[in-house]
Amino acid sequence: MKKICLIGASGFVGTRLTDICKNNFDITNLDKQQSLFFQELTILGDVRNPEDIEKAMKCKNMVVLLAAEHRDDVSPVSLYYDVNVQGTKNVLAAMDKACVKNIIFTSSVAVYGLNKENPNEEHLADPFNHYGKSKWQAEEVLREWYNHNPQEKSLTIIRPTVIFGERNRGNVYNLLKQIASGKFLMVGKGTNYKSMAYVGNIAAFIKHHLQNTKPGYQVFNYIDKPDLNMNELVSQVEKSLNKHIPSTHFPYWLGMLGGYGFDILSKLTCKKFSVSSVRVKKFCATTQFDATKAHNCGFKAPYTLSQGLHITLHYEFIEKQKDGITFESE
Repeated sequence: MKKICLIGASGFVGTRLTDICKNNFDITNLDKQQSLFFQELTILGDVRNPEDIEKAMKCKNMVVLLAAEHRDDVSPVSLYYDVNVQGTKNVLAAMDKACVKNIIFTSSVAVYGLNKENPNEEHLADPFNHYGKSKWQAEEVLREWYNHNPQEKSLTIIRPTVIFGERNRGNVYNLLKQIASGKFLMVGKGTNYKSMAYVGNIAAFIKHHLQNTKPGYQVFNYIDKPDLNMNELVSQVEKSLNKHIPSTHFPYWLGMLGGYGFDILSKLTCKKFSVSSVRVKKFCATTQFDATKAHNCGFKAPYTLSQGLHITLHYEFIEKQKDGITFESE
């Protein structure tokens, strides 16, 4: 049985991954937060502390690196690079000490930047924020590590789009909640497409590569297809919740003006708000990515995008969060 070190698996994606892998692999989770579901598999530690990683790496033969600073409002900005870049360097150093040759790394489509035309894995990197920049730098560190004696190593980089699912309180949940409330304000015409990935599918995709590890370097975008535009997403919410949802459209310039206003207010009050210029820009951007490679590698997604949305909507807005447990997005 493969001995897997999951790093940063106490959160949203990692919990789902642990749940579907715990019977197939010998799993240890290293995380600075205790797992709410898998405490017996979790060791407390931080990727910024090499000694913590070395302890978790003993007797392992594969790593899945999920840990990351990812929110839009991380402060100080240096945390993105301390965790996402230096943390990756620390993991690789611990792997070398323990002679571990295989790693799966969750990066992000944020490395491509905004408003690109359906980029595939060969597209030039053009990250627009510190999260995307730090993820790209971490990828470069990983490629440098792999290129030293590549014949002995396995490096798989997965670039998911925004991930949603039950118990998550990330950007997609906030968007679905706003739409479901019936007080949704649509910025722009609603024809911009938003790529998404259901947590059940991204966890299954990682598991697929754990089960099919082979020497070499590979990178995959992961998106559940077909993409929906904002108007279609509203229709999906209406269908799943069986309710009419009116929406008011505001021009882009007015939305950005409001976003900048909240940016100023946030700086003046030292408070964080759900609206910002970055979030308005991301909301109105077209985020479509080519996932042909991921869906042609022998992997079959267990859920369609519509099924994932339906499950999430019913859990969050009909079943009323029976377990009361939530996670930040990853």
